[in-house]
Amino acid sequence: MRVLVQRVSSGCVVVEGQVVGAIGAGFVLLVGITHSDTPAVAEAMAQKVAHLRVFDDDAGKMNRSLLDVGGAALVVSQFTLYANARGGRRPDYLQAARPEQAALLIARFESVLAALGVAVQRGQFGAMMQVQIVNEGPVTLWLDSQELGITP
Repeated sequence: MRVLVQRVSSGCVVVEGQVVGAIGAGFVLLVGITHSDTPAVAEAMAQKVAHLRVFDDDAGKMNRSLLDVGGAALVVSQFTLYANARGGRRPDYLQAARPEQAALLIARFESVLAALGVAVQRGQFGAMMQVQIVNEGPVTLWLDSQELGITP
């Protein structure tokens, strides 16, 4: 599982001219699922995201988590995080999970965030989305479950 975390002052997803998800301060989370991912991986990644200390404390140090600041999360599925561009100019997406598997695991990821107390908004799975992000900082983090040692 891969999650591109962006700390934002706001974010929203628009599908066919309609806002389907919007947040104020928090994280926009672009989430990709691969074949070997499991519900346990989705749960561990949600825990990791919720507890990342990348929000400023009173001294201006990044010591607070999404939970500490009461931030929201806008979760956007993005199979292109598993693009392979090594072969030429046109990437393949063979490492991205099938939509049926990906939808279930993204839903599990969202439900764990919500159970932790994060207000969760979402994009529309499988839709052509316009994602508007006001990155704060900028702070952008790349989380890969395999690199983090989170195994199925």
